[in-house]
Amino acid sequence: MRTIDEYNFAGKKALVRVDFNVPLDAEYRITDDTRIRAAVPTIQKILADGGAVILMSHLGRPKAGPEEKYSLKHLVNRLSQEFNTTVLFAEDCVGPQAAQMAHDLKPGEILLLENLRFHKAEEKGDADFAKELATLGDVYVNDAFGTAHREHASTAVIARYFPKDKVMGYVMTAELENARRVLGNAERPYTAIMGGAKISDKILIIEKLMDRVDNLLIGGGMSYTFVKADGGQIGSSLVEEDKIDLAKRLIAMAREKGVNLMIPVDSVVADAFSNDANIDTSLSHHIKPLWMGLDIGPTAREQYADVIRNSKTILWNGPMGVFEMSNFSVGTEAVADAVVDATRMGAYSLIGGGDSAAAVNKFGYADKVSYVSTGGGALLEYMEGKTLPGVAAIERDDY
Repeated sequence: MRTIDEYNFAGKKALVRVDFNVPLDAEYRITDDTRIRAAVPTIQKILADGGAVILMSHLGRPKAGPEEKYSLKHLVNRLSQEFNTTVLFAEDCVGPQAAQMAHDLKPGEILLLENLRFHKAEEKGDADFAKELATLGDVYVNDAFGTAHREHASTAVIARYFPKDKVMGYVMTAELENARRVLGNAERPYTAIMGGAKISDKILIIEKLMDRVDNLLIGGGMSYTFVKADGGQIGSSLVEEDKIDLAKRLIAMAREKGVNLMIPVDSVVADAFSNDANIDTSLSHHIKPLWMGLDIGPTAREQYADVIRNSKTILWNGPMGVFEMSNFSVGTEAVADAVVDATRMGAYSLIGGGDSAAAVNKFGYADKVSYVSTGGGALLEYMEGKTLPGVAAIERDDY
């Protein structure tokens, strides 16, 4: 693995792909700066060596060119505060202004380029666009694990223009090291907690985990597809009818491999998808018509917490319920509490990005677990055994 610690940036202009896809409110204020804080050590290392930093990132999903709400200029003040310097801003990521500002950049200075996705060429992986970006720097640093599964111009294609000068930043390195820890010879008992809305998003990872884990705890909306596959009545709960046979196969596979696959024995149910709905508790296999399961129930919470607290390795991806609504966040918080307790007792815990990371941050537990991934989709694809273009582009000379 080519890492940032192996490179001296003295006198170099480092072109750093970061993941600054941060949420902004209606006044363009950053509401969660986790991804910015994650990139700080990489940027500090380059500056400490005597290098200059050119930051490039995407923000949101602009549809056709520049949009005010997706401009990276809204991040300049936050970055300037972080590094106690005036962070420069180029109003485009390519073109004469960006080229001139990059050319004039001095050691110790930071330049932020405008949103890469204001150009369709970025997501198309356009080689000419990547080549123009490459002319801005002397060395390429990829620290955007959250986009490593995309073969975009700035995340993969650009690396071919830096055959000897391409490295991974600290975020990328840590993400891969932590993912490999739960993929390798993890300490047992090993428990995977899989939640979220759809089983279709997690099929491959669940199948991969069957050969590795001792316990597989299912929660979230996808649990009701398993309940129905197991013969239960789920009312109007979320279900993927076309995945019922698959859920049956996964239940059988777990039994065959000796994996303790747990479906919530009870659920918090509501008569509408609303925090103000009428609420009750029901056995998950006997939910009344027109009622829907929106969180794991009190017995399931206790059972899951007991398994988690007795685990030595924990992988968690996906909430246990609609945790954004206070009445249906109890299950997710109970799981988070148990993961924190297990970690305190010596377990290794990896929180798998996306909504799981959001939940851990919401409950204030980010520093009480072993590692919180910044890349939900990228982590899942890596654990499914897929090649991540952003990683391969750094690791392989022939990419």
